[in-house]
Amino acid sequence: MWDVFLSYSRGDVEQVRPLARALREGGLAVFTDESGVASFAGISDTIRRELARSRALLAYYSTAYPEREACQWELTTAYLAGLGEGDPRRRVMVVNPEPTTGHIHPVELRDARHAPAHDLAALVADVRAHVARLEGPMTIREHRTGLRGPAGFLGRLPELWQVHSALHAHSAPLVTGRAVARAAQIRGMAGIGKTALAQEYAVRFEAAYPGGVFRVDGEAYDDSLRALGIGRSYEGLEGIGEPFLWIVDSLPAGRLGPRAVADLTPPHPLAHTLFTLRSRAYDVLGAAVDLGPLDARHARELAGDEALAEAVGGHPLALALLGREVRAGHRPHTLYDRLHARGRSLLDTLAGEEVTARLVHDVTGEDAADVLRCAAALHPLPVTAEDTARVLATADRVPRAVARRRAANGIAELHVRSLLAPAVVPSRPDDGRSRLAPAPTAVPSRPDGGLRDGTAADTDAGWQPHPVTLHAWYHHDPAPARTEALRRAALRTLDDERAGPVTLAFPGSRREAPMAAPSESERMAAFDLQVELVTRIGVQELAPGTGSLREALTSLKSLIDFTRATLRTYSIRLEPGSATGSPTVQDLAYTLVNDVIRPFTAAWHPRLAAHEARRPEGVAPFDHETSWAESDAMRGELAALREPLRRIVTGLGDISGADFGVETAG
Repeated sequence: MWDVFLSYSRGDVEQVRPLARALREGGLAVFTDESGVASFAGISDTIRRELARSRALLAYYSTAYPEREACQWELTTAYLAGLGEGDPRRRVMVVNPEPTTGHIHPVELRDARHAPAHDLAALVADVRAHVARLEGPMTIREHRTGLRGPAGFLGRLPELWQVHSALHAHSAPLVTGRAVARAAQIRGMAGIGKTALAQEYAVRFEAAYPGGVFRVDGEAYDDSLRALGIGRSYEGLEGIGEPFLWIVDSLPAGRLGPRAVADLTPPHPLAHTLFTLRSRAYDVLGAAVDLGPLDARHARELAGDEALAEAVGGHPLALALLGREVRAGHRPHTLYDRLHARGRSLLDTLAGEEVTARLVHDVTGEDAADVLRCAAALHPLPVTAEDTARVLATADRVPRAVARRRAANGIAELHVRSLLAPAVVPSRPDDGRSRLAPAPTAVPSRPDGGLRDGTAADTDAGWQPHPVTLHAWYHHDPAPARTEALRRAALRTLDDERAGPVTLAFPGSRREAPMAAPSESERMAAFDLQVELVTRIGVQELAPGTGSLREALTSLKSLIDFTRATLRTYSIRLEPGSATGSPTVQDLAYTLVNDVIRPFTAAWHPRLAAHEARRPEGVAPFDHETSWAESDAMRGELAALREPLRRIVTGLGDISGADFGVETAG
């Protein structure tokens, strides 16, 4: 019987040899494996036998450790053996040679306290003490037959542990800072393998959920509950006395409110809920595991050809479809040509259904569709918000500020839908690695789903859609004329970026002819003014005896500068509009500045300033203000401003389409 099964990455062999020698010199029987393990299902008889003869596994957990399949399956086996005895750390010890613990999964192992790798004497003493507390070798747990993993599952070993750590973050609150999180989400684009990862996790970690594993369809939730014999109020789960796993697969893409999301999670203290979804908009669902393409090695293995694997960017569904054809005897270069041919998508043909159409259906906003069209036109170059803004300004003859807003809105939506990722930019040749540009910081949204301001949701390196996303868009583009218009505009802007927007209107563009006042520009300017107005003291009531008249006056004066700046941003002049037709932003802004605010401030600013100049020493400014003889009169006129200001807000709302619940006084 072995005291210790030493698990390590082959790249760490030079660091591990002194450790193994020290353990043996300390009187411990140590097993070290020089063979590889292809997969969990095919784990070698030697490894299974020797683990079953070992008291504990000692993992030399370097940053390379999670990348080696053999290490991960050895760790999983020992972890589940300890879990069956009540504590997963009972049969697993960790040596961490790194300065931090973030690379260690599962998260429970981060709480383990062992001597540092460089102090071999203390480490050996720790291991000896731990092993002495164990009675006999570990018991290798066999899987129950009720669950079956997905066929052809490859790679994803770190992601399996990340899912487990996310679901069990409450087990290690000292290192995670979270005490009650029993939910996690797997996010990614359609076909990237979210469901397969959830199924594989359920099979591998079945022992962690003795109460059972339940899977429900997020798009047919009630039907799934009925099929399981569970009521909508989760009657039928009350009697479960052990931890169980609740998988909500394929959460609907539409945005759900917190109450609707909470209704998808059983109100049971032993439930661990795992969601799979394409959207990144549900932080409330728990810690996220963002699923990307398969690594190059596993992608080649699944597709059976390197060129095909690269062509679909490691997309698991596409790889599986193409790999099936290669194994059936079809020539890879023929499939490659068909993948790029006109007509029906090869992936849809091989699947027997429109599998790629799901990617197109996830693009719901016109701004997002235009960003994707620009990205397709510029591919393989990354696309930035500024690139997209130039193209849109050229194609649609709109001010650059409007185009930037559209670009930022579109990038934000595509990122949330997992259809656009920060571009990977090769770093300097001296290190041979790549760096990933940081994800953008989200900005508050408008009621119509866009961004609050014109800040571009961008990165230094730009953004890139996945090759399968571009493939799907090419075959399912709902407006090919618009795509052609933006392609021409992209070529024109690349040809001469200094020329500025041209005056042509392309077929299929938003505007077929020049327009004197771009309605979209006015809509955005109206929204910005509307938001500012509804938060100002003139619109919100200043109750008697509350608030400061000086602050109210200053707030109203600042509206003049804000209005002028907003109009300049959207290339709108401040001047009286025509007396006929519906009010424009120009009309409303002119009325706001010259007919409402300026008469009030011109009348009351000098009078209030004169009173403030007479404030006795030792009297607080607010107390002095409330003693002013004209205080009530100024408050009365300030209250009277609310009606014209609300009328302006209503007029701006008619242009912007946003409703903040501010009605004109009746």
